[in-house]
Amino acid sequence: MAQRQGIQSSIQTTNLADLLERILDKGIVIAGDIKIRLVEVELLTLQIRLVICSVDKAKELGIDWWVANPAFNPPSDDLAASLSKIDERLGRLESAVAVVGA
Repeated sequence: MAQRQGIQSSIQTTNLADLLERILDKGIVIAGDIKIRLVEVELLTLQIRLVICSVDKAKELGIDWWVANPAFNPPSDDLAASLSKIDERLGRLESAVAVVGA
C-alpha cells in the first residue's frame, strides 16, 4: 500500500502591530500622478508622494520639516522674555493713557 504524502503548507500570520512596526522601521513610499486632459490639452496634473515611516527613519532620510516649524516647537526663552517685556510696556502705556484721560 502506497503511503500518501501530505502536502505541507505554512501560513505566516502577521498581526497588525508587527506589520506597522515593519513599515515604520523600513518606511514605505506611495507615489501617484493624476492628469486631467480635455481634447489633448492637459488641464491639471497632481503629483502625489506619500512617505510613511517613523520619525527616526524620516530624520535619517533628511525629512525634518517639523524641527523648524513653530507650531511644533514650544516658544523659546527669548520669545517668552520678549513677550514679557511687551506686556510690561503695554501696561505702562495703558496707565499713562488713563492718567492723561482723567
